[in-house]
Amino acid sequence: MENLLNNIIKSNKKYTNFGQVASYIPELKNANAEDLGICIIDKDNNIYYAGDYKKKFTIQSVSKTIILAMALMDNDWAYVFSKVGMEPSGDPFNSIMKLETDDTKKPCNPMINAGAIVTTSLIKGATLKEKEERMLAFFRKIAKNDNIKINQAVYESEKLTGDRNRAMAYLLKNDGVINGDVEEILDLYFKQCSIEIDCVDLARIGLIFANYGIDIETGERVISENVSRMVKTFMVTCGMYDASGEFAIKVGIPAKSGVGGGIMASVPRKMGIGVYGPSLDKKGNSIAGIKVLEDLSKQLELSIF
Repeated sequence: MENLLNNIIKSNKKYTNFGQVASYIPELKNANAEDLGICIIDKDNNIYYAGDYKKKFTIQSVSKTIILAMALMDNDWAYVFSKVGMEPSGDPFNSIMKLETDDTKKPCNPMINAGAIVTTSLIKGATLKEKEERMLAFFRKIAKNDNIKINQAVYESEKLTGDRNRAMAYLLKNDGVINGDVEEILDLYFKQCSIEIDCVDLARIGLIFANYGIDIETGERVISENVSRMVKTFMVTCGMYDASGEFAIKVGIPAKSGVGGGIMASVPRKMGIGVYGPSLDKKGNSIAGIKVLEDLSKQLELSIF
């Protein structure tokens, strides 16, 4: 397996030259565009890796899957989906247009920024600090890494430049979609996006979803089966922004990307996958990371379709 992964990384490294690192969050510009790594953890807890799999990066939009799981466990699912929809948007992840044009006023799904701000607002906790501590504790639990923390520099950069997300949040507040203090909700959202991880962490989280919420080592149910199923479904339909349909056809694996360069994938009952490549295509997905997953899916016949 490691020979296969090394060959896939080597053959797709060239694609890092065809994208660019994210620049709208200034701190993300410091990433090395040539980095490319992968980690796979299978259902028997075998770990395989290649390339720059140890590089730390911020989770960004991959966090939306974990926060959605928390929101669904903290609230009745019907209430959650009264606030956020279930359909692909067909628009860029940071689009604001449908908040004005859609009669419901609620975001299309939890994988775009507006929808993620809604699910973040649904996390339980008496104070912002309590919510942050619960969030970090959950991330650490499902990644099996007690050292996971928030990258303070990225968080401050996100907060300083997050005016578009701020505009979305105030529109959502105005229309009664979110409740509570907008700035506190945004603060938690910026912090969740700034959580620092690596490919191994992503693969561990992906394996939890692949195993329908059960920790393979302990047998503990960490996420309910129904919540895990719903999250994977959103990963298929909306997880790769407005390239999700093409990804489903070419790769066929539930996956979620982030502009930090990470992609988390879950092959049901088989494996969790973490990929890192900060050079992005025009839709905000890791350009080489997608190629890596295409090759991996073909060679191991991973497509669920």
